[in-house]
Amino acid sequence: MELTIDQALKKGVEAHKAGKLEEADRYYTAILKAQPKHPDANHNMGVLAVGVGKVQEALPFFKSALEANKSIAQFWYSYIDALIKLERLDDAKAVFNQAKNNGAKGDGFDQIEKKIALPTSQNSNDQTPTTSQIQSLIDLYAQGQLQQALADSSLLLTKFPNSVNLLNIIGAVNQGLGKLEEAIEVYKKAISLNPGYAEAYYNMGVILQDQGKLEEAIEAYNKALSLKPDFAVAYTNMGVALTGIIFNKPNRDLQKTLVSLLDKERYIRPLDIVKAAISLLKLEPTLQKNLQLVDAGVIESPHDVISDLSELPLLHKLMSVCPLPDLELEKLFKQLRASILENILSLEEAPPELLRFQSALALQCFTNEYIYNQTKEEGKNLLALEKIVEHKFEDNEQPTPQEILALASYKALNQYGWHHSLLAADEIHEVFTRQVDEQGTENDLKSGIPVLEEITDNVSLKVREQYEENPYPRWVNLQLRLQPAPISKVASETDLKIYDERIISVEAPHILVAGCGTGQHSISSAARFKSSKVVAIDLSLSSLAYSQRKTKELGIENIEYIQADILNAGKLNRQFDIIESAGVLHHMDNPMAGWRVLVDCLKPGGLMSIGLYSELARHHIVKIREEIKQLGFGSSDEEMKCFRDSIIASDKEHHKMVL
Repeated sequence: MELTIDQALKKGVEAHKAGKLEEADRYYTAILKAQPKHPDANHNMGVLAVGVGKVQEALPFFKSALEANKSIAQFWYSYIDALIKLERLDDAKAVFNQAKNNGAKGDGFDQIEKKIALPTSQNSNDQTPTTSQIQSLIDLYAQGQLQQALADSSLLLTKFPNSVNLLNIIGAVNQGLGKLEEAIEVYKKAISLNPGYAEAYYNMGVILQDQGKLEEAIEAYNKALSLKPDFAVAYTNMGVALTGIIFNKPNRDLQKTLVSLLDKERYIRPLDIVKAAISLLKLEPTLQKNLQLVDAGVIESPHDVISDLSELPLLHKLMSVCPLPDLELEKLFKQLRASILENILSLEEAPPELLRFQSALALQCFTNEYIYNQTKEEGKNLLALEKIVEHKFEDNEQPTPQEILALASYKALNQYGWHHSLLAADEIHEVFTRQVDEQGTENDLKSGIPVLEEITDNVSLKVREQYEENPYPRWVNLQLRLQPAPISKVASETDLKIYDERIISVEAPHILVAGCGTGQHSISSAARFKSSKVVAIDLSLSSLAYSQRKTKELGIENIEYIQADILNAGKLNRQFDIIESAGVLHHMDNPMAGWRVLVDCLKPGGLMSIGLYSELARHHIVKIREEIKQLGFGSSDEEMKCFRDSIIASDKEHHKMVL
């Protein structure tokens, strides 16, 4: 269906906010083809260009936006901000005066006034390097001529001592030469001249991160993002710095930034930062208090607890996007879930903070595969609520949002026969989308996924059965490369030793992802390699449908999904420049047979990446599997939850290793 201009703009803005820069670019470009002078599309294209560091290229877009509509203060602000970044201060002042003459008003114009005042008041020397001088230094840096770049930029600095762009280049050159302390001092000087210079904070963060000073690096990135909320690479680097860190002091400002980071669909894999985020949340007195109360078994009214938790948007966001591997939080969530269910009938009208928490809890339980156990009393209360809701549908009534959200925290809504009759009210919209709409989309996609050949291998059939029932993992966001790169650059970044140079010359690699699961691997590879075409195979149609849905949502267009067993991959009748298979071969009855099939699918001189689980490193899991056999546990939901509870309560060392 063809979109109207307004619909395309709305979708472009949504993609832009979600960090889907290529998708946003496509929508804005399509609008400009139809209406070259469209003000919003021109402005947003300029913002996109600035966000990826192409400030010079943004200027014509901002100019076109203003020519079409001079009444929008934000258009003036963006144009002036770009001119300041390029150190074209005279031009910035001239545009500022035009803005005043055109009657620009409001908060945006106030920001312009502060922005324009900064360089004029702090640069005693109005002269700045020309654009060509700056570009010449950038070219030397890009070509690796660092000593020459340092000599030329240092000489230029004697003439323009207050040029923050020049200082930033000198800092980057020192950084490239390994003179890290000198680089930091230069960045600090740039910041003293222009406290709003986000790029200098970012570059300092990179050095601090390389030095292992992760908390200081995170603070620098946080400052950069507070100044430039659309700073894509700062979000990405912050996500990397957060991996594995545990905080020991509270920071509400950082929590806000983490919520913004998790709002983006392409900048971070939430599970990578969840431990860091939980450690930050656990420093909050309100959460500490309630965790202690639930541990002591003396929790106050659930409404009071939920009111306390409403002060922590980061907690709600985390609950909504990934499983939270923390037993203290699990205990709190389980008790609140049971208490809400027990008191559901006494609630005439649920307050907004209760519904927000219920929505986050329902998404948490759905994403973690409803792993929380429940008491017999909960089972009775759940059955009673299910009957009440059924009767309401029979009487052509809609259940209350709190009733639906209570059920959704125990079982996915699409598992109920009445889900087609449910109206997606605002309070349940996010849960309805994830538990009904997306599941329906995946079911529809299954029929369109090609099947290479009937799967006959016994082990493959068992693996397929497991993942058809439970596509794993359920995921919402993913960390993707901001700009795809050629094979040579990826090899250089990963310090990969290439013994056959033929692969370096491949400009549009054909890639096979053998065992793509729910799509994290295939989508990451498609976004990593420039001009690539990816074929992704898997045993499970449910997993492939999940993959395809997420691929469409992220605007990725270079992946082909096929249901296939690795053992039959030769029947694709294709050869690939790159083959990747992680966490798959060791599941096979004969892993070497699978590997041989993949080798036969690889072009001469091609690259292959194989990831395997280590029995040595996972010896504790091997031991637990033996215990499961000895105890006679089956694989039903109830049995798995029962065994999980026994591990949680155990003091055995090999059990503690999986907590």
